[in-house]
Amino acid sequence: MSHKEDNEGKGCSHPTELYTSISPTCLPIVYHPDYNITFMGLEKLHPFDAGKWGKVIHFLKEEQFLTDGNIVEAREATEEDLLVVHTKRYLNRLKWSVVVATITEIPPLMFLPNFLVQRRVLRPLRTQTGGTIMAGKLAVDRGWAINVGGGFHHCSSDKGGGFCAYADITLAIKFLFERVEGISRATIIDLDAHQGNGHERDFIDDRRVFIMDMYNRHIYPGDSYAKKAIKRKVELDWGTEDSEYLQKVELHSEGTLNEVRPDIIVYNAGTDILDGDPLGGLSISPQGIVKRDEIVFRAARRRGIPVLMVTSGGYQKKTARIIADSILNLHQQGLIGAEALQGEGSSSLVTSMMCHAGPAASNAV
Repeated sequence: MSHKEDNEGKGCSHPTELYTSISPTCLPIVYHPDYNITFMGLEKLHPFDAGKWGKVIHFLKEEQFLTDGNIVEAREATEEDLLVVHTKRYLNRLKWSVVVATITEIPPLMFLPNFLVQRRVLRPLRTQTGGTIMAGKLAVDRGWAINVGGGFHHCSSDKGGGFCAYADITLAIKFLFERVEGISRATIIDLDAHQGNGHERDFIDDRRVFIMDMYNRHIYPGDSYAKKAIKRKVELDWGTEDSEYLQKVELHSEGTLNEVRPDIIVYNAGTDILDGDPLGGLSISPQGIVKRDEIVFRAARRRGIPVLMVTSGGYQKKTARIIADSILNLHQQGLIGAEALQGEGSSSLVTSMMCHAGPAASNAV
């Protein structure tokens, strides 16, 4: 594919509030309290811990790694933002509570007025989606970024599922392709326990995107069509443990980045690989998850490739502590932190005054 094709669409994008000025005093860690879903206890009907994102931030504050003043505040993705990837028909379908109930796997939602479902369920997911898009630009400017939420890898442009209503990974990459000069190749490293069929369907014919996916072969979604998009497929068996798992992570992460050098890595860091997870079916220890994330960040840092991490699945209460411990370990290893703020690229994004998003006009294209 030619360079011209790679950069097609740059300079003609809609105005957005997601690419805005962020203070250099902020760590490129994106979060908003609106990420957390609480709605009359209905969120407890799904095994997902719908408050885990706030718990991660709580633990990081306890360890004095984060403060309210150095977190980047996520903004909600607007309908115009979502239309960069999603079809109008799909977004209209989300105005039916029964559709949202099916996607989130919380059946009682079908009986609630849609304005409540929008406010209490979809708005948090749209805010996490906005956070992933924001973190994509931050990763380019700073060398790394973490959205404490996001990773909705079962959602594609026209279909949601598996608690994933918006295709935040696809959106983050397409925003970068359209708006940021020099970003024309992306690699997705998906290490959630489940196959990432959403972004795979979106990029199945796009040679700019290299997908590595390592997942339990026996569980949801088993999407054979989407598997055609995977350039490096690593299928695991029930109960895979640390030794085999970490060996494969290192081998295939290195192999992936040796095969094609991308301009950005999107790392889907699901914690549903944890031993005892009711949906993942693998047997990885907390220490194994921490080491896994370190392997990916170290591979990226060694090559000077910006990396965006999203947290994706994880269906046990203890996963929030493990995510926090992993972020702290990345800092202790010198792979993230204040000393890495300037990253590898230009920093038009790091010239403003506040950690929450500044005026949209400052960097909107």
